[in-house]
Amino acid sequence: MKIHNSCGLCKIKLEHLSVISEGDVLLEDVNLEFHCGQLTALIGRNGAGKSTLLKAILGQKAYQGNIQFENHLGGKAERPKIGYVPQQLEFDKNMPVTVNDFFTAAATNSKGFRLPIWLKSPDPAPCKEALEKMDCGDLAGKRLGDLSGGELQRVLLALATTPVPDLLILDEPVSGVDATGLDLFYRRVADLLKHYHMAILLVSHDLSLIRRYADKVVLLDKKVVAEGTPLEVFSSTPFQESFGYLFQGGEEE
Repeated sequence: MKIHNSCGLCKIKLEHLSVISEGDVLLEDVNLEFHCGQLTALIGRNGAGKSTLLKAILGQKAYQGNIQFENHLGGKAERPKIGYVPQQLEFDKNMPVTVNDFFTAAATNSKGFRLPIWLKSPDPAPCKEALEKMDCGDLAGKRLGDLSGGELQRVLLALATTPVPDLLILDEPVSGVDATGLDLFYRRVADLLKHYHMAILLVSHDLSLIRRYADKVVLLDKKVVAEGTPLEVFSSTPFQESFGYLFQGGEEE
């Protein structure tokens, strides 16, 4: 696969970002940089602000401060193309909608996928091509409600990366997926990072997989309390205070 590096985006820069909702401080004075070509994992206890940070970047949450997109020359870049894979997709599993129906409707509806949407003779080729990149081309004709958790998340990943985004946001994308599906999902994400120059932001509780795949880890507790390589963060005092143990060499201590 050819390596692409033409998005024009270099990094996403957060400056003094805070989110306050009904008097509650959800995030406070967050200063971070996320670079293209890197997978950055956001970790922290429940309520630490991980999903809130993603929603602020997605434009779904009001915030104070600044979110800036920079190009390779250090100047401002246009708002990047963003792909998003949620923790789960809420839909009626009894609906007679195939993966191809879902994919085609979602890809052609700028406001997002709204069920039901029926298209006359949708072309299955783009859907099948995108699915094949995620090793699930055989799912195109399968009913959406019949997919396993891992299969559905790979379909969502295929959709989120068609067209290839500058920034890919993964919000606990494999929660409840079995070990086989989980490992396959992350291998596909690693392939995307290898072959396309994009920034990837991941929220996950699976520290073993973060240690294996992440370039950078950010520990949140409504503010940034630690950041660095997985080993640096997992062996830090703030990590121990948040999780109650140290995580070194792939083992809890």
